[in-house]
Amino acid sequence: MSSPQKDLVAAFDDGDQKVFFSLWEEHIPSSVRDGDSFAQKLEFYLHIHFAIYLLKHSVGRPDSWTPELKLKLEKFLALIFKASNTPKLLTIYKENGQSNKEMLQQLHQQLVEAERRSMTYLKRYNKIQADYHNLIGVTAELVDSLEATVSGKMITPEYLQSVCVRLFSNQMRQSLAHSVDFTRPGTASTMLRASLAPVKLKDVPLLPSLDYEKLKKDLILGSDRLKAFLLQALRWRLTTSHPGEQRETVLQAYISNDLLDCHSHNQRSVLQLLHSKSDVVRQYMARLINAFASLAEGRLYLAQNTKVLRMLEGRLKEEDKDIITRENVLGALQKFSLRRPLQTAMIQDGLIFWLVDALKDPDCLSDYTLEYSVALLMNLCLRSAGKNMCAKVAGLVLKVLSDLLGHENHEIQPYVNGALYSILSVPSIREEARAMGMEDILRCFIKEGNAEMIRQIEFIIKQLNSEELPDGVLESDDDEDEDDEEDHDIMEADLDKDELIQPQLGELSGEKLLTTEYLGIMTNTGKTRRKGLANVQWSGDEPLQRPVTPGGHRNGYPV
Repeated sequence: MSSPQKDLVAAFDDGDQKVFFSLWEEHIPSSVRDGDSFAQKLEFYLHIHFAIYLLKHSVGRPDSWTPELKLKLEKFLALIFKASNTPKLLTIYKENGQSNKEMLQQLHQQLVEAERRSMTYLKRYNKIQADYHNLIGVTAELVDSLEATVSGKMITPEYLQSVCVRLFSNQMRQSLAHSVDFTRPGTASTMLRASLAPVKLKDVPLLPSLDYEKLKKDLILGSDRLKAFLLQALRWRLTTSHPGEQRETVLQAYISNDLLDCHSHNQRSVLQLLHSKSDVVRQYMARLINAFASLAEGRLYLAQNTKVLRMLEGRLKEEDKDIITRENVLGALQKFSLRRPLQTAMIQDGLIFWLVDALKDPDCLSDYTLEYSVALLMNLCLRSAGKNMCAKVAGLVLKVLSDLLGHENHEIQPYVNGALYSILSVPSIREEARAMGMEDILRCFIKEGNAEMIRQIEFIIKQLNSEELPDGVLESDDDEDEDDEEDHDIMEADLDKDELIQPQLGELSGEKLLTTEYLGIMTNTGKTRRKGLANVQWSGDEPLQRPVTPGGHRNGYPV
């Protein structure tokens, strides 16, 4: 260990903040301090360490957080001071010479798709930015006009007309400019509100019926390539269908024909594709199940028994090759956690322990995996059985959640806060949290957070300092039959990202494959959806206390 390394570690051990950060700024390059997310996160936790150093040593109790922070610091310093001069890309190239060509082709394809998506998003961003600038300009003019009216200057109908026309879309501007009488009171505001009303969609035709017997036969006995194309086409039918009758009819056809063989007792079934030897088939089966789970009726179909749940739990723990397969399995399980019977089963199966272990190193997880893992953990922690599971490993759970509070992915904050607030209702967990200085850690985040985050953390601190004992309601909630699920239908765009297969010349795929090779007798009929619970609005002031799914804020298909 070099001398600067030793000095930094010694200053860390001694709690000498001034010496430590003097050495830190001298020896850690500014490009690393300002541009590396891990370095910034580590520096943030180091400030917390020095802030509560005296408090921890005055109490004299063992601390499970500091040794791990020190280990992270030592690893980071070792990388900084002993980094190899060989570029990482060159090392990878030398180690994987034979597979480079395939990898480059795959990366090129992903790059093309990413560029196409980025152009779409850029156009949307430019449109939103233009609308925003227009809105700010109009707002400024209206404020000036209001100030003028105070001094007695009147607003003319012509001026009001010019302002309103600027607020409407291009298609409406010319017709409004000549057809609307802006001298009538209330006309302008009525037209503005009407322009925001959702446009009524034209009648959307139902998609052709399919021969599900032939489809299921080929899904079980066909080649792996055919299976993959069929799973992809069936998923696209769900994800790209119009919300409303068209999508509901597609889903009802899948369910009434038991497309996934959820009710089958045969040894060979469509569900078994989740354990296929083919990575592509396995991934595409997971994507299709996740698409089903994105719709309330789909979850009801998959949740008739625990067979699908057990298969997904097994796949989640075994899948170590394909990140997207694991993401979709996790996504389906998280959506399952909106249903109380499945929450109970997941808690009994020890899924909380798996999630806590996975979240110990969040920087190794994709954004999707991180968000859905934390949201699933929160949903399970809302149940008293889940809190009792957390109490068995209270120190580890609290450490993982407190680390996640400072993660750069801010989408997870409501779920982290909700999980913390929930488990701190257990006295033994509160005691453990106080011993590790949780209140000091939370107050550090109050200084950094936005108003909503601050209010939620204040609720958590209040829970941490309460002396209430759990009452009978907490202990009996696992016996209730009522389902917590709200009527969540969210089809996120991630379901169709990074497709692995592309049709070759003359090869059929998507809807063309289904309607050419598997056209059935027209039996599609719409079905009235079951009426779910009314969506409960969350104010954002308090931590979440109902099961939710992250799909709502991701780039989703309209539902």
